[in-house]
Amino acid sequence: MTREEKSQVIEELTAELANNANIYLADISGLNAGTTSDLRRACFKANVKLAVVKNTLLQKAMEASDRDFGDLPSVLKGNTSVMYSETGNVPAKLIKTFRKKSDKPLLKGAFIEEAVYIGDNQLDMLVDIKSKEELIGEIIGLLQSPAKNVVSALKSSGGKLAGIIKTLSEKEG
Repeated sequence: MTREEKSQVIEELTAELANNANIYLADISGLNAGTTSDLRRACFKANVKLAVVKNTLLQKAMEASDRDFGDLPSVLKGNTSVMYSETGNVPAKLIKTFRKKSDKPLLKGAFIEEAVYIGDNQLDMLVDIKSKEELIGEIIGLLQSPAKNVVSALKSSGGKLAGIIKTLSEKEG
């Protein structure tokens, strides 16, 4: 690989790092061709981009990036694949599901919305991370509950303020 080709790859990796808020580093070494193909297919279906990278080039891209990757460059040893995803927990779920049939991929580290996670022991925690959409849904559900109480109080009290207060106080008790 020429110096120009390396520079081009570093530029492309730097752009990918800038354009993705959720980045997983995994070790998929030792997977046979069929299993690797299954993993790539699963990534495609889950809208996860999977790419094998050279550690030195990825490290240079991380250094060139505006982001602070903390200790994440320390895991760049051996075989490294990068997984990019729009949703923070999707690659973790994919890895966990895939490991029911295989001992790989191993999670080396992850960068999720500015937070850095190091090590395969973080996988379960990453699976449990909620997406922005899931959090918004929970908040809306929590906000709707008190509104439903007020509406039902209005209906059962005949619309009088004393009746509304009485009905709501009975629901709290």
